[in-house]
Amino acid sequence: MRLTDDLIATDIAAYLEKHENKSLLRFITCGSVDDGKSTLIGRLLYDSKMIFEDQLASLEADSKKVGTQGENIDFALLVDGLAAEREQGITIDVAYRFFATDKRKFIVADTPGHEQYTRNMATGASTADVAILMIDARKGILTQTRRHSFITTLLGIRRLVLAVNKMDLVDYDETIFNDIVDDFYAFADELATDLEIQPIPMSALAGVNITNHSDETGWYEGPTLMEYLENVPVGDHRLNAAFRMPVQWVNRPNLDFRGFSGQIASGTVKPGDRVKSMPSGKQSTVERIVTADGDLSEAIAGQSVTLTLADEIDASRGDAIVTADDPTEVSDQFQVRVLWMNEAPLLPGRRYLLKIGAKTVTATVNAPKYGIDVNTLSDVPAKTLELNQIGVTTISLDQPITFDPYDVNRNLGGFILIDRMSNDTVGLGLIDFALRRASNIHWQSMDVDRNALAEQKGQKPAVLWFTGLSGSGKSTIANALQKRLFALGKHTFSLDGDNVRHGLNRDLGFTDADRVENIRRVANVAKLMSDAGLITLVSFISPFRAERRMARNMMADGEFIEIHIDTPLDVAEQRDVKGLYKKARAGEIKNFTGISSPYEAPENPELRIDTVNRNPDDAAEEILDYLKEHGFLGA
Repeated sequence: MRLTDDLIATDIAAYLEKHENKSLLRFITCGSVDDGKSTLIGRLLYDSKMIFEDQLASLEADSKKVGTQGENIDFALLVDGLAAEREQGITIDVAYRFFATDKRKFIVADTPGHEQYTRNMATGASTADVAILMIDARKGILTQTRRHSFITTLLGIRRLVLAVNKMDLVDYDETIFNDIVDDFYAFADELATDLEIQPIPMSALAGVNITNHSDETGWYEGPTLMEYLENVPVGDHRLNAAFRMPVQWVNRPNLDFRGFSGQIASGTVKPGDRVKSMPSGKQSTVERIVTADGDLSEAIAGQSVTLTLADEIDASRGDAIVTADDPTEVSDQFQVRVLWMNEAPLLPGRRYLLKIGAKTVTATVNAPKYGIDVNTLSDVPAKTLELNQIGVTTISLDQPITFDPYDVNRNLGGFILIDRMSNDTVGLGLIDFALRRASNIHWQSMDVDRNALAEQKGQKPAVLWFTGLSGSGKSTIANALQKRLFALGKHTFSLDGDNVRHGLNRDLGFTDADRVENIRRVANVAKLMSDAGLITLVSFISPFRAERRMARNMMADGEFIEIHIDTPLDVAEQRDVKGLYKKARAGEIKNFTGISSPYEAPENPELRIDTVNRNPDDAAEEILDYLKEHGFLGA
């Protein structure tokens, strides 16, 4: 049945009006490959009598996208259509499907079962209230069942439907069903103590126990799947929690009105309630609760509103309006659980963007304390995190944020990590608690500051960051420059890659993760030396732009001078003073920059030194001239 644009508009309007005031349940279907997820979703859509796929506001006049009446659709054709989507590669993403019954409206996250798409399953689970765990009655509990069960409970879902599907292929054997249920309960005892599990024997293809009970399972006395979905409580934990509303934007259309807009994450609020703006901690009283349909006398979790307050308090996008009696916490250091979602592994010490609600800050992720084996739920050693791996680690932020632990409030305790270079989402994280040291350690101001120390030395602090391939001449040029500065009476110190690895960084290897940590430590030392008023010469390959940018951001404006010792690989390899390239080519050295590990050349360095046609002394003179020209050497 192909609909005209007018019919589509009519159907959408009627759909919205009919279901506007019904409660909304978000759930996810997950399980191993071929457990029957598409067939189940097809059956739910078909039996609901009204189908709307994708977002209602953007439906097109296309038979695959538009709303249609269930009684005019052949169920087999609908299931074939869902299966065809998977064959076209749509499994890489999460497909959200909307439908409704007479009692409730639903959003189902249809996620792929393949292990490599576990990250997509986690995305769908992050906003779900219920998880339907699909199990093939012939196969029982599989590794992917355990993995998805762990991730759904990790993400805060406490209501699970154990959907034992394809019972028609085992002759609806009650014993097989009971054995699977017993196996799952034994595993679930290790997941969480407050799980609510509803086992249901079913055949999605035959429609058994989906919307109606069946004689084939006369021994089963529990609800059908639809009975369960229509009656399971929704959002009760959010309503009973303390009031929280992340600020999405500050609404000020004129001088007479200033409101804070956002969706209430938990609790309730009324005019007259005392609230706090976090992280500032400023208090005020709610004057009005404004919506497009008029003011409200009360607002609850899930509603989007604008609050006006009695006082002019400081609050901006990314802050939170919370109850004054039970405010959120504020910190910049946390223990977190992270699900890594990128093919490239986590690089401890690298800076990532962290987005929590509407707030984006810079985060440094430390080496994991341990990983978690999702099959046994045991702790395992982990120096980094690979794709789909879960680990416990600590993070430090460049500024404090307001938060609740994830187990208390999913909205204010969950975050994503974003790669600063590619802008890809690389990790999903859950805050466990703030580190005590975050509140116990404070910056100690000194009367003799960095400016006084630099003035005493008659120079401006600078960090000269020499980067380039092994054998390019970094150390040689830095040494020649330092001798000239010493002759001029300037105060310097040299941090050389090989020398530092004899002491401070002797515990580090040459993996990408160790290289990141290597530069993080050196950058912090260079920062201390800059604060002491020194001109610091740092000679490190430092192959990654992200870490060089991190080092630059640590220094005062204008003090970081990136110097690219630009030597082609073939020239550096011909020199091979230390014999390293020869060993790398022979496979005796792993992760060697330029051979088996990448070098990301600077894009806009302050100085670029060509060492093919210039000798070290000439290069040192060029750098010295730069320092004089820019006032680093004083009068």
